[in-house]
Amino acid sequence: MSTLPPCPQCHSEFTYEDGGRYICPECAHDWSAQADAAPAAEGAKVFRDSAGNVLQDGDTVTVIKDLKLKGAGGTVKQGTKVKNIRLVDSDHDIDCKIDGFGAMSLKSEFVKKV
Repeated sequence: MSTLPPCPQCHSEFTYEDGGRYICPECAHDWSAQADAAPAAEGAKVFRDSAGNVLQDGDTVTVIKDLKLKGAGGTVKQGTKVKNIRLVDSDHDIDCKIDGFGAMSLKSEFVKKV
């Protein structure tokens, strides 16, 4: 029986460790081994970025794809750095301010921790 955690995406039990990262051979998902070892407060929701890294209030993230803004128009470009995020339990996990756009909410699946 393996002591490694199952894949968070496809729940495969065949994960393996490679240089401090866990890798799933079935869906090719990889995530940080330290993120899995971080203790979570009981009952608290754990927010993860697109790579599976645990996010916390105050982190800096990068947008991984162009995001069209609804209402105001415009586009947040891929690679835009967002500093000092705040995590909220809502349909959009991240509240932040982006230079040139102001306050907005983002989904954690579209960002990567820096």
